[in-house]
Amino acid sequence: MNEQFQAAMREATRLTRAGRLREATELIQRTLHGQSIIAPATPAGSPPNDDIIEGSFRVTEPSVLPKAVHLFSDPSAPQPATAPPAKGPPVAPPQSMPTPSRPRPVEVTPRPERPGQRGTFLSATYTDHVGTRPYKLYIPSGYHGQALPLVVMLHGCTQTPDDFAAGTRMNLLAEEHNCFVVYPAQVRAANRSSCWNWFERADQQREQGEPALIAGITRQVCADYAIDAQRVFVAGLSAGGAMAVIMAITYPELYAAVGCHSGLPYGAAHDVSSALAAMGRAVKPLLRAGTAPTIAVPGARVLPLIVFHGDQDTTVHPRNTDELIDQWLMLHAGKLPLAASAQSPTPIIQRAQGGAGHAYTRTIYPDGDGQTLIERWLIHGANHAWSGGSPDGSFTSPREPDAARQMLRFFLAQPQPAQ
Repeated sequence: MNEQFQAAMREATRLTRAGRLREATELIQRTLHGQSIIAPATPAGSPPNDDIIEGSFRVTEPSVLPKAVHLFSDPSAPQPATAPPAKGPPVAPPQSMPTPSRPRPVEVTPRPERPGQRGTFLSATYTDHVGTRPYKLYIPSGYHGQALPLVVMLHGCTQTPDDFAAGTRMNLLAEEHNCFVVYPAQVRAANRSSCWNWFERADQQREQGEPALIAGITRQVCADYAIDAQRVFVAGLSAGGAMAVIMAITYPELYAAVGCHSGLPYGAAHDVSSALAAMGRAVKPLLRAGTAPTIAVPGARVLPLIVFHGDQDTTVHPRNTDELIDQWLMLHAGKLPLAASAQSPTPIIQRAQGGAGHAYTRTIYPDGDGQTLIERWLIHGANHAWSGGSPDGSFTSPREPDAARQMLRFFLAQPQPAQ
């Protein structure tokens, strides 16, 4: 990366933080001689675009391999050791997803097991009226037909199910606690960098777009195996964390709890430009007094939420977690009688020194009955990476707290009430 390019990216970063997104976009486009790493704001009524919106932004040029450029950190600064190196051929332009008239049969192929992973890791596909998505499914060795919990794990940009499973170590924990884990996979035909399109309006709605596909994968696994319907959970990292929040809003009857690591609140963006602003939080607060999203299923409960975010995250600003928690508290208040919602329970705050891991502040928000509504982990000194993860995967930090273990602990204590 030459000095001229670095200087342009630093200036684009400054313009983005100042909220001058159009100027930042034009600067990047000029610098890349028309091969833009981000698209201009989508005009009303135009088709959604598929540029990368999380993690690292990729420059795609016909004659070179992609290079990673961070828009919310100085591109000339050393990148975290946990960030994955750019690899692979240039990404082809996005193409529309197939929409077959009926579901295809499940295609299951065994995959080699990882050390310490005694269960089975299968590959399969799901197809409905929206399109097709592959997924990986971990079946613990202790499964013998009894009803077990299921965790739906949504990867971040540029990641794959295998990469995400390795980095979070969720399969090893699932083996320990006798759980299924399913990893839906985003495809490059839908997004050039395999990001879930959390920033598109069509992918924020029930029975539309990617929420319909993820819900369909969840239901397919529940139909193919003995799954405890009261213990189905959804979690994700960054773009996957934002999509997990969308799933909690659009399918609250399907899941019992939700986990979000380094993600964003529901409705934080509606196109590329607003997504960039939301990630950098170079915008006014998302929420206004008395406003909150509406749960897609009338009468459904607000799912218990556990969130993790590094306070030094330069990719998705940690202020997004503040907005998400405010959003969840407002949703919950809307489900209570006025007298009960006016008496907000006092949060419980616990602080831990770093030692071998990161220092963190853990805040527990109980509901009116003393049950945990929200559990927040603010990890001090951490950047945009899965906390307590394995170096075998991308975007991970090996230092504790162990987000996967804490998420699974939280999930298993939050069964959905019987209908």
